[in-house]
Order: sequence, then structure tokens, then C-alpha cells
Amino acid sequence: MQLLNPTHPVDPEPRRAKLEAAEPITIGDNVWIGGGAIILPGVTIGENTVIGAGAVVTEDVGANVVAVGNPARVTRRL
Repeated sequence: MQLLNPTHPVDPEPRRAKLEAAEPITIGDNVWIGGGAIILPGVTIGENTVIGAGAVVTEDVGANVVAVGNPARVTRRL
């Protein structure tokens, strides 16, 4: 599993200046994150959720669901 919270500017000038920031990742209680999953900056994962192995979570995932794939999509409610 990888939790990646650094971000960088898309515009070339600030990027050349090596400006970097971070966005928080929020993970609710009783979340299961499968092996090799990647959670990107600014994402919130709701409580009791399962993230499948190898999923790439690019946006928020609600509570009580299963999300899989690249990009991760909800496939089932729990």
C-alpha cells in the first residue's frame, strides 16, 4: 500500500522553482486496504470500506463500500 500526499504545480515556472505541497489523506475507522493499493493526495475513505488490492484511489470513496480498479470505482455496498 502507498499513501502519496505530495503535490506539485502543473505550471512549469513554479515547478522549476521546486515548489511542492501536500494534501491530507483521511482514512475512516475499520477500513481494509488491499496490498499494492495506491491512495492519492486529498482522498478521503469512509469507515468500514474495503479498497481492493492494486486499486488506485484518485477521489473520495464513501463509507460501507468496496472499491476496486484503476481508477478505483465502487462495485458493491456493504
